[in-house]
Amino acid sequence: MANNYRNGTSNRSSLAKTDRPLSVNSNSKPAVKSKSFPASGPRKSSPASLGSAAVAKDYAGVPGRVRVAVRLRTRNAEEMVADADFGDCVELLPELKRLKLRKNNWDAETYEFDEVLTEFASQKRVYQAVAKPVVESVLDGYNGTVMAYGQTGTGKTYTLGPLGEEDPATRGIMVRAMEDILAGVSLDTDSVTVSYLQLYMETIQDLLDPTNDNISIAEDPKTGDVSLPGATLVEIRDQHSFVELLKLGEAHRFAANTKLNTESSRSHAILMVHVKRSVEGRDVPHSGEIGNNSHMVKTLKPPIVRKAKLVVVDLAGSERIDKSGSEGHTLEEAKSINLSLSALGKCINVLAEGSAYVPVRDSKLTRLLRDSFGGTARTSLVITIGPSPRHRGETASTILFGQRAMKVENMLKLKEEFDYKSLARRLDIQLDKLIAEHERQQKAFENEIERITIEAQNQISETERNYADALEKERLKYQKDYMESIKKLEERWKINQQKQGSDRIMVRSEDDCSDVATNAKGSMASIVGELTEVKKLLLKETQSRKAAEEEVNNLKIQVAQWKRSEASGNTEIFKLRQMLEDEAHQKKKLEEEIALLQSQLLQISFEADETRRRLDRGESGKIPGGLDSLTQVRQPQLKDAGNGEKASIAKLFEQVGLQKILSLLEAEDADVQIHAVKVVANLAAEESNQEKIVEAGGLTSLLMLLGSSEDETIHRVAAGAIANLAMNETNQELIMTQGGIGLLSTTAANAEDPQTLRMVAGAIANLCGNDKLQLKLRGEGGIKALLGMVRCGHPDVLAQVARGIANFAKCESRASTQGTKTGPSLLIDDGALPWIVQNSNNEASPIRRHIELALCHLAQHEVNAKDMISGGALWELVRISRDCSREDIRTLAHRTLTSSPAFQAEMRRLRIDY
Repeated sequence: MANNYRNGTSNRSSLAKTDRPLSVNSNSKPAVKSKSFPASGPRKSSPASLGSAAVAKDYAGVPGRVRVAVRLRTRNAEEMVADADFGDCVELLPELKRLKLRKNNWDAETYEFDEVLTEFASQKRVYQAVAKPVVESVLDGYNGTVMAYGQTGTGKTYTLGPLGEEDPATRGIMVRAMEDILAGVSLDTDSVTVSYLQLYMETIQDLLDPTNDNISIAEDPKTGDVSLPGATLVEIRDQHSFVELLKLGEAHRFAANTKLNTESSRSHAILMVHVKRSVEGRDVPHSGEIGNNSHMVKTLKPPIVRKAKLVVVDLAGSERIDKSGSEGHTLEEAKSINLSLSALGKCINVLAEGSAYVPVRDSKLTRLLRDSFGGTARTSLVITIGPSPRHRGETASTILFGQRAMKVENMLKLKEEFDYKSLARRLDIQLDKLIAEHERQQKAFENEIERITIEAQNQISETERNYADALEKERLKYQKDYMESIKKLEERWKINQQKQGSDRIMVRSEDDCSDVATNAKGSMASIVGELTEVKKLLLKETQSRKAAEEEVNNLKIQVAQWKRSEASGNTEIFKLRQMLEDEAHQKKKLEEEIALLQSQLLQISFEADETRRRLDRGESGKIPGGLDSLTQVRQPQLKDAGNGEKASIAKLFEQVGLQKILSLLEAEDADVQIHAVKVVANLAAEESNQEKIVEAGGLTSLLMLLGSSEDETIHRVAAGAIANLAMNETNQELIMTQGGIGLLSTTAANAEDPQTLRMVAGAIANLCGNDKLQLKLRGEGGIKALLGMVRCGHPDVLAQVARGIANFAKCESRASTQGTKTGPSLLIDDGALPWIVQNSNNEASPIRRHIELALCHLAQHEVNAKDMISGGALWELVRISRDCSREDIRTLAHRTLTSSPAFQAEMRRLRIDY
């Protein structure tokens, strides 16, 4: 039956929908650490013995133990008819939290679980018993997982996924969990983002973006946390948008019609809800001092962020092929589902037994659930079973899976950290405000001082002018009055003299003399009166002069006061200038620190270069950790040698910042460029730094440097950094888009240094392993560039060339098998076969191993057989199948020779006994 897409509705409604209240005893505040416990056998017993019940009670007190609930589905219409004469194979004892699995009418096995949910349990009861404690833990900052496991058609999707649009009582765990999450967060300060994925045929696909159909898994090398950087992340603001998101995802999920279920899930659905909550931080006082005045800056509360992830997993149902009737592509889907579920069961068994090694890499499903079983998440599992005795084997397998899962203990860990970015933004904003306010106050103060100074100078000048004018007017007035008084006295004196002369000329009698004397006395009296009047005028003038002097003194006092105000203003101006000088000094110190950091960058890069040269001289053919890491496995002794260098680079990375380091790639000084590109190459060797380098434009800068620089050292180190970045599939496409293969080919054609050629060959070899880039890589001369580098003859260069050819041949083989490629190999068209045959028995083990793999992949397709026979590759294939040191390559060569008619015919013609 061909696959079809869901339409967003669910017909799995055979479970009862009756609500009834139930008290749930759950621990919503998990501990950070939990104690270990011994493993034990399966939890089952005869009716006479309930040993498993005692074990379950022992495990119930373990904080991090996986909680398991079992849910029974009611009989469907088909089972009502087919099993009418038979009783149910299971019997539930919910009040005791036990389940009996009947072997026959007189014998049964008893199991105990954390919750036993009958066929009448409502969706609300199921959510409260299974998922609500996990959701509360997520809101408290712990990772959580809710997963449904069981045979196909037993109600897993009905338990998790119904949207409840027609009947709100049927809402599943996904919808109810988001309701509680949105109710528990503040959308002003917190954020909720969602990814919705499906694992189909061991390929992770984005249900929110169907074009994104091959998402890779990324693991943090330090913490081991698993993430999906290519998945679509959607921020949720309300319940309605989340429901619409689920509709979109369900419409893209794969389903098929089988005998066991008319709409059987053919993929594992995974809903990831990322919750980021801000909580109130601790008080941290900061003090600042300006001049002699100190004050406390407003108390800062560093925000604390709790990041938690809720994973809801709707596993595809396990099924037996003979019962489901799967065939064709549906059969292949069933095989893939059963393989992934088998890998999950294997990991659960290993964790239950307490083994040190857990095979989580056997399947992408177990890699995604790495944190859910044996990790740091609070996990709740609901196993769904059916009552039909025909499926007793599948029911028993599901129950045993749940029993083993109950033995798994997780180490719960609070995901809490300081939000330093938010604190830095707040400090920057506050600093900018303080600087702006200081500048405004300083400018206003300077303007006020200038205004007061100008007003004081104007008033002083005006007062001095008024005083000088008043003095001059008074002087002129008194001088004029004095001159007039003198003139009047002189005139009167002349008149008196004339009168006295005429009296002497005329000789009169004594009577006349006495009259003259009397007149003279009268004249003297008038003169004395005039003198008295002049004295009064002088006294008045003296008094006016004193009043003017007093007014001048008052003006002088005012001028002194203005001068004191001016001096005070000058003091304030001096203080402000002192503050400006202090700020300039601080700025100069910061510039000196930046220069010191740049010198440290150059020194560390120089030390890294010296370390590499010393290791190259001491251990030929080995690659130091950091810059020249092209191989998948590094030598332990080189790791130890590079630890100091990596620590220095990491410290420099934290102190200086990636943007400043990348800006040095454009420096005019060639030495600075060389040291900067070496530091970038060392950072690119760490997988955790690669995404940051690409986002900051480091890849573009490296490619530009590769094309513009003529320095051989820059070519070598830049090619090594590009090779490190080319290990990531997303970066490979960016390198091809920005013309990276052309730049690498040009560098390979012009270079003579073996180390430079080794770096370039390693970068192209990494690009050869991408299925999507085959035609473009060959069209832009990538294969010819690889073959051109064999002129060097250096073993390290030849090993990288052989690795690239093997990667290209493997991708071609896979494309031909899938039917996306026809015709002979592009390697043969570009003339690579003679070199491959010539070096297939090379003395160097890395070269020989890659060449043998390339020959086997080329020989897998009949269209290449004729060219390989004529080129002498058949004899090498026969030798590989007999003498190769690796068993997997020998087996591949043997299978290729026996399955190819052309090779068989040629061996018969040559009478090769095989």
